[in-house]
Amino acid sequence: MTPRARLWTVLAAHTTSSAGNAATAVALPLFVLATTGSTALTGVVGAAAVAPVVVGGIFGGVLVDRFGYRRTSVVSDAVGALTIAAVPALHLTVGLPLWALIVLVVATGLLDTPGQAARYALLPDLAADAGVPLERATGWFDAGERAARLLGAPAAGALVSLLGAPVVLALDAVTFVAAAALVALALPRLARGAAPAAAAALGGVRGYLRDLRFGLSVVRGDRLLLAVVAMVAVTNAFDAAYSSVVLPVHATERLGGGVDLGLLVGAFGAGAVAGALAFGAVGTRWSRRTVFTVAFVVVGGPRFALLALDPGLPVLLVGAVLTGFAAGAINPILGAVQMERVPAEARARVDGVVGAGAWAAMPVGILGAGLWLESGSLTGLLVVCAVAYLLITLAPAVFPVWRGLDRARPAP
Repeated sequence: MTPRARLWTVLAAHTTSSAGNAATAVALPLFVLATTGSTALTGVVGAAAVAPVVVGGIFGGVLVDRFGYRRTSVVSDAVGALTIAAVPALHLTVGLPLWALIVLVVATGLLDTPGQAARYALLPDLAADAGVPLERATGWFDAGERAARLLGAPAAGALVSLLGAPVVLALDAVTFVAAAALVALALPRLARGAAPAAAAALGGVRGYLRDLRFGLSVVRGDRLLLAVVAMVAVTNAFDAAYSSVVLPVHATERLGGGVDLGLLVGAFGAGAVAGALAFGAVGTRWSRRTVFTVAFVVVGGPRFALLALDPGLPVLLVGAVLTGFAAGAINPILGAVQMERVPAEARARVDGVVGAGAWAAMPVGILGAGLWLESGSLTGLLVVCAVAYLLITLAPAVFPVWRGLDRARPAP
């Protein structure tokens, strides 16, 4: 297999695995709701699915670096296939108590995040071998993941209506098997020796906690990575409030409800896929810092401001596509910069630390928006969020630390 074919095969594997995740995210709560009839239990299972993302990101990154990226990716998807397939299998045979379902969901989440981190950590070497700029490879990676979510979720919803949630969960298991097989096919030479090589690069076999501290120290010692974590944590809090509270409330009170909400989410997702692909094709021609700043300014405050103006669904759909297009450039830039600045043998654990930091404030944003709307107006919340988001996203244009976006510093 040629180097470019290996790159595309791993990208296809990640897209396939992401499609399975998107389908599971739709089919699983519908399965719980259909089998228990309880929205409270549906929420409990949903929380069990989300919590391992942060835990697996921080504590699983060390294991990824120790066992090797190829091996972790394959094992993650293989185990995910087993745990997801076990849900309909047990339900249709001996029965599936709630505690067993939660155990299966937690196990899936704990391994899924390290698996994604492993595939992401493979990109620099694959891109270099294929002669592809890193920004382009990360753009393709992000576009594939966004496209999988955009298409996987509605497809799963339709299939649940036609075939039932258990059948869809069984089909999800097939996507994980396919993803594991693709990575194993693309990287046969890494089947042996990857983990020992990584351990040697880190100075031999170390204690788990020491490896974890090393990942934390890399982030703590890099001012740009700290700035990235701080900025993305805050903006993710606003984004979580927007998607989980603000947009659903606006669609319910001022638009046509769930149908219009789905259209707006789909329009943003489609724009983001196009934006990631466009950045991968031509984004390397301009300054990263400039593209990053402009994209973040466009995607942030204007979304809240447009809702505050309440211009109607057609204008909101156009705005969703445009802001989604801008969003498509953000993750590829951050991913390329992070991988350039992190030691190759520590990519997974640093990515886990950065990802966990980025997710940490999301519950705060959701809770804060919900509490505001208990007694305050939706328009007031939208205006406050628009102004605050705009000020935050101007930081890369003001503070010198962000100049590092344009300098590829060799990893120590």
